[in-house]
Amino acid sequence: MNLKALLLSSDDKTVRVLRRVLSDLEIDIEHCAAPDEAMRRITRQRFEAIIVDGADAEEAMNVFRGAKASPVNKQALAIVLVESEVGLKGGFGMGAHFVLHKPLAVERAKSSFRAVRALMKRERRSQLRIPVQIPVESYGKSLYTATTIDLCEGGMAIKFSGPVPKESTLRFWLQLPGLPQKLDIYGELAWEGSGEQAGVRFKDATDDQRNTLRQWLNSELSEPDRDDPPVNCRLTDLSLGGCYLTTNSPFPRATRVTLSTKVAGVEIRAEGVVLVAHPEFGMGVEFSQITEEQRNRVRRMIATLRAVGGKSPEVRVVPDGMDRSSPGDSAGSSQVAVTRSPLAPDAEPASSDQAGAPGVARSEDALVYLFRHKFQIPVDSFLEQMREQRQSVDSLSR
Repeated sequence: MNLKALLLSSDDKTVRVLRRVLSDLEIDIEHCAAPDEAMRRITRQRFEAIIVDGADAEEAMNVFRGAKASPVNKQALAIVLVESEVGLKGGFGMGAHFVLHKPLAVERAKSSFRAVRALMKRERRSQLRIPVQIPVESYGKSLYTATTIDLCEGGMAIKFSGPVPKESTLRFWLQLPGLPQKLDIYGELAWEGSGEQAGVRFKDATDDQRNTLRQWLNSELSEPDRDDPPVNCRLTDLSLGGCYLTTNSPFPRATRVTLSTKVAGVEIRAEGVVLVAHPEFGMGVEFSQITEEQRNRVRRMIATLRAVGGKSPEVRVVPDGMDRSSPGDSAGSSQVAVTRSPLAPDAEPASSDQAGAPGVARSEDALVYLFRHKFQIPVDSFLEQMREQRQSVDSLSR
């Protein structure tokens, strides 16, 4: 089943380019020339992406608000097309996850939408619920029993055998059909329905738990989506809190990603969230460091990347869905005050009051500070600030 995108634009050239690009990427497109027609379709059909020409900013904002208010499209990826003078700040201000500049060229647009397609696939699969009834035990202050109603990668709907617990976070045990081991996972109650029904959002799942769920759910689908290949990137800047990667296919802001690199035949992986998305150029990723497992993976990733010395190592990136919380708060704050250039891997770390941008708190990573607070400035200005920061750290390291 092809992915579906809705396009609102009255610009014939833009429509022609996107029809060609999305068709090549096997994304079905439904075109609307007027906002009223787009709003009608948004309320009746499901789309993986809503693409809006931002020539009228108020119109674009209203359409994105309508999509978020629609039960079937509240998770849709919001993409806005703007003139270069409107810039990233204007595009994000309209409520978009991703900003593309007009006029669109076929090959450039295809590069941008290649990463968007991978994310659209990932989002669709993560939201796909499999109806299944499995006995569940949950532990909090007491032992509770329940039965699943449906299951997806991010959570499940369940029916308790008694009243819904008042505790927000519980530990759940369930046996997935056909698997020998029980799934032991924490979850938080996301909603409470009629009677004993409730929704559970899985919390701090490990790699093994996510893989177990993913593989089982795929086995239940007659035609599971095939993942797109990873996006190949080059590392330019690295700190204990995050990294900047150059690529002509960056993922949209707030995309949860898994980064991997291979050195001496050993693959190292870490997770993060995209905080900066520069179309056709690169992206800034803040490392996720909420759990000890995540922190250990980040340490191994950084040690591996720094070990390559003056080389610009290749990093492969795959999407793991959208982070629906604020991008600035989603990845786990980096409680380290270090920013370093990968070209000086043996240098001693510099504190943020020395190496960071003016006004950076001692506890905030200086590179991540740029990601969090400067993501809307023009690309050239952002890159210049990142270069100045890198040179400052390098000079202190000598």
